[in-house]
Amino acid sequence: MRLFDNDRFNKAVNIPNPLYQSVQGRYFVGQTEHICFGKGKNGWGGLVNKYKSDVDLFVNAFTITNHSDQPFEAEIWFNPIPPGKPIISRNVTPANTALSPLPKPKVKIAYSECVEGLPRKGVMAFRRIVPPQSTLTSDEDGKFIFPPGGSFIIYLLSPTNEIIQAEVAFGWFEKEKIKRTGPLV
Repeated sequence: MRLFDNDRFNKAVNIPNPLYQSVQGRYFVGQTEHICFGKGKNGWGGLVNKYKSDVDLFVNAFTITNHSDQPFEAEIWFNPIPPGKPIISRNVTPANTALSPLPKPKVKIAYSECVEGLPRKGVMAFRRIVPPQSTLTSDEDGKFIFPPGGSFIIYLLSPTNEIIQAEVAFGWFEKEKIKRTGPLV
């Protein structure tokens, strides 16, 4: 009798969830164009999950790049209505470019610059200070989840009379909408 019978063992490999989602064609990355704000006007960039998308959005990571010599504050909002006319970014790609045909995300990256006021509705979940000439990075591991109609918005607050240039980038995955029939508890 052999000590190890290879037919009786199954190989198990643990891989990080973002890699798994990428292999499945569900992980996407992208960024806004430069967003200008300052002199009392704000800007924003975010992930917008349209009402008819039929997917849940899982925010995995985001970055905020500050090209100026001044720090500024960024507010992270869940499900707000941000001011201004949104522009849809074309700087989006699936993380797995080995697939054919390439998957297309249903979630969009939107942004706006030189807007007045603050977002309406939603919840300002937390704030971050973005140092000058730097990139702030946050890995969220997909724990921020937004159903169709939801959004994850990074609101960039005007710090001074100076004009600031920044951009925000995201990594996210999409999964078919979870069928909810009752309370989770």
